[in-house]
Amino acid sequence: MKKFSYVVVNPMGVHARPAALLAQLCVGLRSAVTIECNGKTAGGNNVLQVLALEAKKGDTLNVTVEGVDEEEAVKQVEDLLHGDFEEKAPEKVLKIAFFGTKDYDRVFFSELVKDKGPGTYNSDIKYFSTRLTPETAQLAKGYDAVCIFVNDEAPRSVVETLAECGVKLILLRCAGFNNVDLQAAKECGIKVARVPAYSPYAVAEHAMAILQEANRRLGRAYNKVKDNNFALNGLLGVDLHNKVCGILGTGKIGQCFARIAKGYGMTVIGWDAFPNKKLEEEGLLTYVSKDELFERADLISLHLPLIMGEGGTYHIINKDTIAKMKDDVMLVNSARGPLIDAEDLIAALKDGKFHAVALDVYEGEDANVYTDRSDERLHSSITARLTMFPNVVLTSHQAFFTREALQAIAVTTMENARNFNEGRDLGTAEVKAK
Repeated sequence: MKKFSYVVVNPMGVHARPAALLAQLCVGLRSAVTIECNGKTAGGNNVLQVLALEAKKGDTLNVTVEGVDEEEAVKQVEDLLHGDFEEKAPEKVLKIAFFGTKDYDRVFFSELVKDKGPGTYNSDIKYFSTRLTPETAQLAKGYDAVCIFVNDEAPRSVVETLAECGVKLILLRCAGFNNVDLQAAKECGIKVARVPAYSPYAVAEHAMAILQEANRRLGRAYNKVKDNNFALNGLLGVDLHNKVCGILGTGKIGQCFARIAKGYGMTVIGWDAFPNKKLEEEGLLTYVSKDELFERADLISLHLPLIMGEGGTYHIINKDTIAKMKDDVMLVNSARGPLIDAEDLIAALKDGKFHAVALDVYEGEDANVYTDRSDERLHSSITARLTMFPNVVLTSHQAFFTREALQAIAVTTMENARNFNEGRDLGTAEVKAK
């Protein structure tokens, strides 16, 4: 355990931006960081708790670091306290129109933008519950930027309307950007920035959770017990131990899923357009061809970006690739819905090809995402047909939905906004037309 103290020199105290940067740093540390000030204690990785300390200029932060990387953690925390906590000249206030806003978005974003002046995010946010669509794009008139999510629409017509409204920046509070016409944005002089990574653990953990729910029929078991039915018929699962896990896409999320699978005692094989040989060297997985992965894997997990066109990943799971898979294979998708041809998947489910299918995302989900449709009939939609199968589990695009991920999304999004407002390079967050 290591301890040190820091006297707050910031005239505004520990306001939203330094608190957010501190919390984001601590999330990535292996050691636990706690901060005590004025008789209150906060976890360093929780921006709301840090803000609740209400540390003012002249107050002392007593920092405790305990864990396996204490020395490095202390150095990083001290560097941040003596670095990004320093103030800079204020810029003009950036006006941002937030589309598709939910209550949980406001929890973090409202805290981050409540301060104005030197060293803050210096932004004003107007929240709209409606999604960005061709019909709603005019709501952005008078704003410098818009902030959108995965189910918002930004084709050429919308981008051109945004440009007419004076918008110069599209902030994506997600990693994917396939819903934005990047060429149109380039032509209109609009920059596009995303959140390259927020919490790969959140997505990978959710993927394994829903896969196991489908495998062990946990939803069905829960409902049976509620009806006082304790029979085990219809609940037969399979061991994951000693099975082969095939991972399509071995970026940060794919690697997290691989480590989870290894923890189950699985043999992990992977495919990626750009193999990371270090993963093989450390013994995490073995790279194989796509065909070999489809033929060998007992469990296939998708962690690919959605890339359209020839050689892309659109409908990488289709009737031909499904035919190469083992009978009773398990499939989980927590990446992008159109990676799987929904009609081909349904046909294979009817034929009894799969033991379990778990989908946090699926083709045809757009009208459902983050919308309460419990009073509507879904008729013959893809959703309705998928939910008919007892070995299929659907969740509503929620793999990212953890406190740590929401915090990271908010911090990175507002850092992107601040960098744009101050004329700085957006770095790896910026996405451009090829």
